[in-house]
Amino acid sequence: MHVQDLLQLDSLDLTLLWGEGPLLAREVSGVTATDLADPARFLQPGELVLSGLVWWTPEADRATVDRFVSALHSAGATALLAGEETHGTVPDVLVDSCRERGIVLMAVPAHTTFRAITEAVYLRQWGDLSRRPTEHHALPENVRTELAALLTEDAAPDTLLERAFAHLGGPACSLVTATGRVIARTPAAPYLPAEQAAREPAAAAGTCLRIDGEAGPYDGWQLYLRDPADAPPRVLHEIAEVMAQYRHRVELRQAAGRRAADELLALAGAGGSDGPADGAALEAALHACGLPATGPYRVVAASGGEESEQTVRALAEALRHSPGEPFAAGRLPGGEAVAVVCAGPDAAGRLPLGELWPLVHACRPQTPLHAGVSGPVPAADGLTSALGQARYALAAARAGAPGGARVTSVEDLSTLGALLAGVPADVRTAFSSRVLGPLAHAGSTSHRMLLETLESFLAHHGSWARTAATLHLHVNTVHYRIQRIETLTGRDLSRLDHKLDLQAALLCR
Repeated sequence: MHVQDLLQLDSLDLTLLWGEGPLLAREVSGVTATDLADPARFLQPGELVLSGLVWWTPEADRATVDRFVSALHSAGATALLAGEETHGTVPDVLVDSCRERGIVLMAVPAHTTFRAITEAVYLRQWGDLSRRPTEHHALPENVRTELAALLTEDAAPDTLLERAFAHLGGPACSLVTATGRVIARTPAAPYLPAEQAAREPAAAAGTCLRIDGEAGPYDGWQLYLRDPADAPPRVLHEIAEVMAQYRHRVELRQAAGRRAADELLALAGAGGSDGPADGAALEAALHACGLPATGPYRVVAASGGEESEQTVRALAEALRHSPGEPFAAGRLPGGEAVAVVCAGPDAAGRLPLGELWPLVHACRPQTPLHAGVSGPVPAADGLTSALGQARYALAAARAGAPGGARVTSVEDLSTLGALLAGVPADVRTAFSSRVLGPLAHAGSTSHRMLLETLESFLAHHGSWARTAATLHLHVNTVHYRIQRIETLTGRDLSRLDHKLDLQAALLCR
């Protein structure tokens, strides 16, 4: 398929904003959708790039636009298809930048979805492949016929992979995701734990071929052949195209599941002070998501920078590592990434997200990635409260590792410090300021010394002697400072509840 073929598809209703001669005749290798400001590392040569222009605002300078277009040019992208839905039109500054850098630019009207474009490209590519003369195929005709039949029958990926490589003697080959989730493997391929399955292809051991599909750093697919000599490159590329068609079918099912998940989450998020969400509606929504009508369930809330759609992908990819625990992942009406997980009969068991989260985060290490997991709830009417728990645990995870990655479960909130980490930052600041009084700001040297004394006194369980020894002070000096603290804060450090107040205030700073 060539770039100019897109303009001939009336169903897409695309408008050419800039492009000329040889650029329009370039062959398309795949499609990637992105709204990153600099997507270069996620692009492959020959790809069409779909962008909703979320990364651009009318206030953005020319450098922002040039950086995005330069990333496309350096990656060898064939064209940019810019959506009009976000801003109503494609900005002129983008047209100018594409013209200067030789990137074909087309406008995508609001009524044309990116999925429709992806499907059109994919179907055209597959049709081109099937229409090639027999001598142009690397795969034998009988193998191609068998694989086409298996795809029509919606065969399992293990079966597809096994039959695709059978005529080559069944070499060791695995279909893995960027996080090390093994989707399929031939009988000769050894079992690979997730960490190893993520590491080996990235280390360039063997041959690794990307499988076309919806763009996303967390859920990319790769065909991994341990011994490069086991399959000729053309054969491997044709097998990759077969697996791309299988992936397309999987993505269609996932898109339908995503719509059902969004509806379930909207119902769960609708409950609150007025009571739980409608039970019958929740049960119907659970059924639409393929989840059982009875629990136990856990709710997982996640955050990953400003791109909630990618956060949903990260969360879903992590949960797919546990196929025995069905889930529905989507976004709340406000944009939060959330999943409802069927926790299984062992409600006390925790989701293994903590073990998998580093592998997911490694796909995009520059972006913080956090998750909060609720406790188990026995029935659908508990999902609203479980969502509140998950949000609180998520806040605690962000507070514990603001620039990194962490998963926190409500079961992890077993100390005062962990519990307070989930309190909103402005509430913590207000509480600390109110309880510590003049000491909260520690603006003077004397106030800083009093805070240091208070921290040491509480750490040593109110022991005057040990506090004095730690601070290298006379005990009388410690007594004097504690009296000053009590006067400034209005707290009595001989009382347990007042000690707890001050300890909490210190933790909230």
